[in-house]
Amino acid sequence: MSAVKTYQPLPAQGPLKGEGPINVEGKLADNERLKRESNFLRGTIEQDLGDRMTGGFSADNFQLIRFHGMYQQDDRDIRAERQKQKLEPMHNVMLRARMPGGIIKPEQWLAIDKFAEESTTYGSIRLTTRQTFQFHGVLKPNIKLMHQTLNSIGIDSIATAGDVNRNVLCTSNPVESELHQEAYEWATKISEHLLPKTKAYAEIWLNGEKQETTEEPILGSNYLPRKFKTTVVIPPQNDVDVHANDLNFVAIAEAGKLVGFNVLVGGGLAMTHGDKSTYPRRADDFGFVALDKVLDVAAAVVTTQRDWGNRVNRKNAKTKYTLDRVGVDVFKAEVEKRAGVEFSDSRPYEFTGRGDRFGWVKGIDGKHHLTLFIENGRILDFAGKPLKTGVREIAKVHKGDFRMTANQNLVVAGVEVADKAQIEALAVEHGLLEASTSAQRQNSMACVAFPTCPLAMAEAERYLPGLVDDVEGLLAKHNVADEHIILRVTGCPNGCGRAMLAEVGLVGKGPGKYNVYLGGNTGGTRIPKLYKENIDEKTIISELDGLIGRWASERNSDENDQQESFGDFVIRAGIVEEVIISVRDFHD
Repeated sequence: MSAVKTYQPLPAQGPLKGEGPINVEGKLADNERLKRESNFLRGTIEQDLGDRMTGGFSADNFQLIRFHGMYQQDDRDIRAERQKQKLEPMHNVMLRARMPGGIIKPEQWLAIDKFAEESTTYGSIRLTTRQTFQFHGVLKPNIKLMHQTLNSIGIDSIATAGDVNRNVLCTSNPVESELHQEAYEWATKISEHLLPKTKAYAEIWLNGEKQETTEEPILGSNYLPRKFKTTVVIPPQNDVDVHANDLNFVAIAEAGKLVGFNVLVGGGLAMTHGDKSTYPRRADDFGFVALDKVLDVAAAVVTTQRDWGNRVNRKNAKTKYTLDRVGVDVFKAEVEKRAGVEFSDSRPYEFTGRGDRFGWVKGIDGKHHLTLFIENGRILDFAGKPLKTGVREIAKVHKGDFRMTANQNLVVAGVEVADKAQIEALAVEHGLLEASTSAQRQNSMACVAFPTCPLAMAEAERYLPGLVDDVEGLLAKHNVADEHIILRVTGCPNGCGRAMLAEVGLVGKGPGKYNVYLGGNTGGTRIPKLYKENIDEKTIISELDGLIGRWASERNSDENDQQESFGDFVIRAGIVEEVIISVRDFHD
């Protein structure tokens, strides 16, 4: 592999000039100071951990624990009451595990189930859009126990947050098992290759021996300018939403064997309300690379973004903004130079869907796979639906593995024919498998939002079930009850629920108020456009009533009698304009 340059932070970044690193003029963001002074992500976290006068972490450590996979949060439902009592907020942490490709063994599941039950304030396990699980509500005295529990079963949370490459996603594909295994192995290799080399995680949380860190050859001493997300996807299912991610490897197979990847760079969905310099963006297709160059290309994309990304304004620090600032061709040429490769023309592929395939599916290896719908990814024992107990009981008898999907669902994978009946009976008994679950509900998704996310402006997870009830009612009213619209809700514009790739995307603006975006497509390759701003829940339903009515009566069908999707219809009917180039079309 060609050598990669170690980033040394500049006192100020210079303007765009000719060849070489392309920087932004101005004073570095304070996060750059924080990372530079952190002693490779150690900071004073260890000392802070022992301070029991507060349940939280101090200013710099509040940010640094993110590099260790945690966010400091508090219960916002009780924040005001605690303030009245002159108490600090109920500080706790959310941990996101590192699980490349989302595969977890039954014995690992039983261990995380036990920890959630005994050592978190909410008792739940949450499956996330990053194809992993999260613990919510871990109090300070239990944080070290949490990391040590995970380590004992072969799991960590290194680099699942912060300015690093995060958990690498991989299509959950339960059918083409051999191809999936190859793709999954590459997701794991990429994850390992791009991990921080500092031993800070082991030293702080696992009582590891202290080791001096002198460099981070790929991530650099100041790490990346902003978070970085990577996927491996197997067409025709775009179940990882490639256009939400900085770097994507689209699997190209010949005769059922993986031969290489098309490389897509620069996707991202986060934006800031009222700031037109921010926008969601599709990824650009750089071309095809063979397998022997995958890790070189991954490192080259990361190091180019490391050296050229905006370290002055964090709102414009993601890879998507770097590509638009320096030019896609310039960025691509630098990647080729660093990787010692020349991209060839992209191989043909098509995304025909991106949802999960629910129920039983037989793989080419003769094994059977059961995909369970988990609304909002929240695994907890609800009244009449003891989901958490159900997954636990399945884990006790399951001989294969579980696959967490990027759509917050769970696949019971690798089930022998003789074990199908037992697995299915447990799923039905505990409300994990219900024939009455509509296609609309299965294709709706939300981020966590209240009460735990500090960025939430409006409800999302708690709002979604009732919203879906209403949308189901509208579909039935207009005689399209068996069909669905890709519907997503986020409590803020940061993109965790991937609303900016939905046919109908709701983005929180304030309590009970949302911006409504329309016009994404079923393949997940089109950004929706703003339709209505800052409207309440009643108005949302009123607007959807009219739109669904028009769609049901005015939509077209193709030569194969396939009905026009909702997202395609609203563009053809002129309800919203199509977003082709995000920066130009999105805000116009």
